[in-house]
Amino acid sequence: MTAHLQPRATVPVLPKGVDGSNRLTPPNRVPGVTVDFWLIKLMAVTMGETAADYLAVNLGLGLSATSLIMSAILVATLAVQFAQKRYVPWAYWLAVVMISIVGTLVSDNLVDNLGVTLEATTAIFGLALIVVFAAWFTCEGTLSIHTIVTTRREVFYWLAILLTFAFGTAAGDLVSEAFDLGYIVTGIFFAAVIGIIAFAHYGLEMNGILAFWLAYIFTRPLGASAGDLLSQPTEYGGLGFGTTTTSLAFLGCIIAIVVYMTLARSRVPAVADGDS
Repeated sequence: MTAHLQPRATVPVLPKGVDGSNRLTPPNRVPGVTVDFWLIKLMAVTMGETAADYLAVNLGLGLSATSLIMSAILVATLAVQFAQKRYVPWAYWLAVVMISIVGTLVSDNLVDNLGVTLEATTAIFGLALIVVFAAWFTCEGTLSIHTIVTTRREVFYWLAILLTFAFGTAAGDLVSEAFDLGYIVTGIFFAAVIGIIAFAHYGLEMNGILAFWLAYIFTRPLGASAGDLLSQPTEYGGLGFGTTTTSLAFLGCIIAIVVYMTLARSRVPAVADGDS
């Protein structure tokens, strides 16, 4: 009698999780680095500069009151973001816009209200950022934005983001005021710095994580220079569009891109929502 051989069952191999086990990796909670990521990030930091000025100066709230109000809104926004447990464009970018505004206000408070020099402010936030990165790497063994899949990693991520905005604000103001370069020249200077970072990464194989965080830091003063150029009066070297018009224009662009991102993600199969 001839035995009937049963076909061997194929056991699927699951992608390894963050703990090395054969479990599906949780979805990444932050976006991948794409062209639209950098575009909306630059718009967010530009709006952060002009919106902070609008609230503190145009509405007459002052730095202290504006800082308290926006910090409270930021806490609520981050609570919404942390509750998602995955990347949701509107929640993530709302948090970025709010953290951009608060980061600007934190730096401005140290300089304008407490009388700390720009040199000291830049050094303080630079050191704080190094400490956060060191703690993050010590706890997690990586600074990659592609594996923000746990609450602890997300806490480190957002703390680093806040400090990049504060440090970038102080560094940008320091360069602009110390050398009296004006908005256009300052913007060109930081655009050149970002260009050098991009060349070092793509041409000289600089570590991708290091290149990302350096570029993230220096897009802050680039966006601030653009915001000041558009919003400040012509007698101060700006184009005179005002903080209201400038903030609303960039907010409209941000909303349009977020809608596009949301619609684009809705057309992607759910299996693609893993670590990207």
